[in-house]
Amino acid sequence: MHDLTEEERELAAMVREFADTVVAPQAYEADRTHTLPMDVVRQMGELGLFGLPFPEEYGGQGGDYMALGLAIEALGRVDQSIAITLEAGVSLGAMPVFRFGTEEQKRELLPDLLAGRALAGFGLTEPEAGSDAGATRTTARLDGDEWVIDGSKQFITNSGTPITRFVTVTAVTGQSEGRKEISTIIVPNGTPGFTVEPPYDKVGWNASDTHPLTFDGARVPAGNLLGERGSGFRNFLSILDEGRIAIAALSTGAAEGCLEAAVEYAKSRTIFGSALSTRQNAQFTLARMRARVHTARLAWHHAARLRDAGEAFAEQAAIAKLVAGEAAMDNARDATQIFGGNGFMNEFPVTRHYRDSKILEIGEGTTEVQLLVIARALGLAR
Repeated sequence: MHDLTEEERELAAMVREFADTVVAPQAYEADRTHTLPMDVVRQMGELGLFGLPFPEEYGGQGGDYMALGLAIEALGRVDQSIAITLEAGVSLGAMPVFRFGTEEQKRELLPDLLAGRALAGFGLTEPEAGSDAGATRTTARLDGDEWVIDGSKQFITNSGTPITRFVTVTAVTGQSEGRKEISTIIVPNGTPGFTVEPPYDKVGWNASDTHPLTFDGARVPAGNLLGERGSGFRNFLSILDEGRIAIAALSTGAAEGCLEAAVEYAKSRTIFGSALSTRQNAQFTLARMRARVHTARLAWHHAARLRDAGEAFAEQAAIAKLVAGEAAMDNARDATQIFGGNGFMNEFPVTRHYRDSKILEIGEGTTEVQLLVIARALGLAR
């Protein structure tokens, strides 16, 4: 991490210590019980992690996306569920309000979000609208001074926690030049007609809060529109570009966590009279794992620096997510192999990484979507 400033190094070290002393000890039990540890979320808020890339005037830390990525990477190294809680709380919960909200919406909603006293969800994905987000079927129509929302969303992170304040949903609000007009609307939790359905039974990220949502005539004030009417699809594409940097940082942390655990285990595991780490096949596996971590970190650092400098970064974000997501999955597989039979036991963190890491190649844009973004940047696709 030689490209980091002294302040950035201090932040990374601080969150790494928090991850090792507070997050890691509870990770197995939280995963086993499928429970988001709200005390850990509270402590992350007290450390200012939810406010890292936001201005101080709204209660933020005055940092940038590089700072956020460093925190997420440090957390992802020991517990992906906690890391994605922070990532989604910032990138998908607070950032849309900061980017597109009115001054009144920012003043009302951001202070609690940036302090970790509240969380918000991002309702984009639907049963028939995943990678093709333009296929949105949820509708919102104006009835007097209220939006009436009907439809459903799925796989929505941070949507049903004890401190979830609202979800921001994309909905079809009309037609424009023969195409769907998609807008975004803030729906407070507890709104009549808005139901947070029971949580999913997932393969991984078990301590992360994830629910399907149902809207049946849910009514919210017309002033809950977030951003300009009809700009929802375009706005959230830009939010996803930023989110891919954060997911790449999380993936890098996961890949590093697998490497660290595998190196330690290989040094301590005796096989045929000598440490596993003395055998060349194990050494080569660990060396490849190290190379993946290094490459993934370089990729997301580059994308974050471009974003923070105000330069175009969509292609670099896609590259970072592609490379880092694959690094996490490959390192989880290799670490599990190094652990042998123990790698199949849930008490070991590499097993949790093995289950958790697959979603890193799917969430916030599948691997195929990243390849399409890169291909378009090469002038190969429309």
